[in-house]
Amino acid sequence: MSTPDQPSPSRRARGLAPVAGAIAVGVLTAIQSRLNGGLGAALDNAIVAAVISFGSGLAIMVALAAALPAGRAGVARLVRGVRARDIPWWILIGGAAGALTVGSQGAVVGVIGTALFTVGVVAGQTLSGLILDRVGYSPAGVTAVTVPRVVGVALALAAVTVSLTGGTVAQAPLWMLLLPLLVGAGLAWQQATNGRLQRATASAMTATLVNFVGGTVVLGAIALVQAPLVGVAPLPADPWLYLGGAIGVAYIALSAALAPRIGVLLLSLGSVLGMLVGSLALDLLWPPAVPPSPVRSAITVAVACVGVTIAAVGRRSAR
Repeated sequence: MSTPDQPSPSRRARGLAPVAGAIAVGVLTAIQSRLNGGLGAALDNAIVAAVISFGSGLAIMVALAAALPAGRAGVARLVRGVRARDIPWWILIGGAAGALTVGSQGAVVGVIGTALFTVGVVAGQTLSGLILDRVGYSPAGVTAVTVPRVVGVALALAAVTVSLTGGTVAQAPLWMLLLPLLVGAGLAWQQATNGRLQRATASAMTATLVNFVGGTVVLGAIALVQAPLVGVAPLPADPWLYLGGAIGVAYIALSAALAPRIGVLLLSLGSVLGMLVGSLALDLLWPPAVPPSPVRSAITVAVACVGVTIAAVGRRSAR
């Protein structure tokens, strides 16, 4: 039996459910990274691979929004909000960061692996999440910079440091190591932006649809210029390489629903843990061109797990 100062087991479970959802976002992101990386390598064109991934996700979202009453209602609220200028243009462009993420996956994951790509994303995402929460850009509002949150970020960055001490770094081009940092910062901003749009339209489905429209338009425009110049290999026959868009639908919708509840930093840290666990498993099952150290990757996951736990406890105590 719980005391008044002690939350009941059911209440604790409800509090942990959003964190578990954030971890699931990270696992799905890692899976999508590997699939899009494989598709980019098979096509020898990361941008076209990203267009296929985003385009398939857009097709799924259009079908869902048209078929479901909640989807149609969310789109109607979006149109009314845009016309009345209650929804500003800058919360409609989260898909641009998604385009950067998917394009980068196709360009580098097949070479450096999911784990090394992920730890670069960790650094950009955790720092960006902390800043966005502090300045109030998060749909959850301004969140104080408490000691547990800072410690959680520091441990996430320590996990990055552990991962970057191996020989893989010396074998990879510098731009392949720096690009994931930018992707991580953009991912945290995308989660906050989509969360704001979800709140404005009262529909995670609508926020996800807008995200896929924006990303597909950006990537399609780039591909129209780039593909004729560099060429594209024939489409691979492996059907699983084309699942990146469907997985993106799942994790973007989940992120949009979670951001208003737990803030960008905790969402980022939870997804970081999920990405690290997922990338460790994927690189063991599907080794990249530059295989990481399994021991180093396991240490990275353990350190990141402690960081997420501390940040989550700090969030509850700050309330």
